[in-house]
Amino acid sequence: MKKIALHNLGCKVNSYEIEVMQEKLEKNGYEIVPFAPGADVYIINTCTVTNIADRKSRQMLHKAKKMNPNAVVVAVGCYVQTGTESVKQDECIDLAVGNNKKKDIVSILEEFLKEKELNRQHKTLHETTIPNINDGKQEYEEMTLTHAGEHTRAHIKIQDGCNQFCSYCIIPYARGRVRSRKEEDILKEVKGLVAAGYQEIVVTGIHLSSYGLDFINKESGDYLQGVDIRTQAYRKGYLLDILEKINAIEGLKRIRIGSLEPRIITKEFADRLKQLDKLCPHFHLSLQSGCDETLKRMNRHYSAEEFKEKVKIIRSTFDNPAITTDVIVGFPGETEEEFETTYAFLEEISFYEMHVFKYSKRQGTVAAARKDQVDDRIKTVRSNRLIEMGEKQSAAYRESCLGKTVEALLEEEKVIRGEKYQVGYTKTYVKVAVKDASDLSNCIIEGKAVEVLDNEYLLMER
Repeated sequence: MKKIALHNLGCKVNSYEIEVMQEKLEKNGYEIVPFAPGADVYIINTCTVTNIADRKSRQMLHKAKKMNPNAVVVAVGCYVQTGTESVKQDECIDLAVGNNKKKDIVSILEEFLKEKELNRQHKTLHETTIPNINDGKQEYEEMTLTHAGEHTRAHIKIQDGCNQFCSYCIIPYARGRVRSRKEEDILKEVKGLVAAGYQEIVVTGIHLSSYGLDFINKESGDYLQGVDIRTQAYRKGYLLDILEKINAIEGLKRIRIGSLEPRIITKEFADRLKQLDKLCPHFHLSLQSGCDETLKRMNRHYSAEEFKEKVKIIRSTFDNPAITTDVIVGFPGETEEEFETTYAFLEEISFYEMHVFKYSKRQGTVAAARKDQVDDRIKTVRSNRLIEMGEKQSAAYRESCLGKTVEALLEEEKVIRGEKYQVGYTKTYVKVAVKDASDLSNCIIEGKAVEVLDNEYLLMER
């Protein structure tokens, strides 16, 4: 069996991990084919963040088996980790591989195929490939990428797990506790990607701001008595340290960072970031709600006012930074008054982009057990209002770039209004279009933003 089709669901960390798995399979002689009929093995990297994500994971697993009933269907990742009993009972799944075992996909698959051939069994589930990632003993699963699906930027993962336990989130149970990657492994991977031609690195993790939290050694005297251990990780600047070392890598042009915990932002933190000449001033601060009462029910550990102060720090430090966020509408107990408080808060802050989500139950979380669930029709109305606001704010941010000199990393050719343009992204992740028929992929250029095309692109003139 040599033809393997892969499909990814979920977050950017999942995207990184499936690229690593694909690379390992290719290096071991497997042919990667489209996710369509004809593959011998189907690998689905699953997501479990909501009940809907669980359902989508099951649907893709069942679709794979329908495309080829004789194929081996492999379920990998978060759905496997949290839905062990469902996975065992699902006859469409031949092999299950939990988180922290993805790096071993080749040996696990080959062992399974050998046993299947010897036993002539249609189904053999290797339960040993589903580790207990919540025992506090797991270490970071080292995975290294040498080439990415995109040609200009590559994601790298420096951290896994989460200790936050937001009341709506299952991820600490699916990904385990915080585990940070070793500095030497991160730098080696980035250097390899830069040597392969990637000009932009996106630093990601499940809870990126907690990078280094597990490095704190209480016995060595690093532990500060009376100070929350998470706050210590922020104060000690583990994330800043590794970003500074990545910034020093020769040949790298851009560093983009993933979602940050608002509490990590201080004036000192922002000032150190400002010194990184390759850092893109594009910051994603996850908000979820602009109402303190809702934030408390979510177990988010900060107030709306504190969040606002963090935004002020970033805006006072960087020139016109792009600030994006996530917002959940219709969280259990959210009254009309609470929603209006959030609406007014979002209007005041004015983000470059808002990712608006209607609250979706996730069984096994505190929020899912609440009796004060919000009606779906109310969620839809509230969601539509925020999406409309977000579109206006996004348009306003693009317009704020007009007349300024911007730098763009070009990625591909697009036909806009019947003409050929080279398109890419500014440092603030705004789409840019340059009227040029020549291939400028992976080129960084500068020019003046003179117009907004199709309410999506900044037209750049060189």
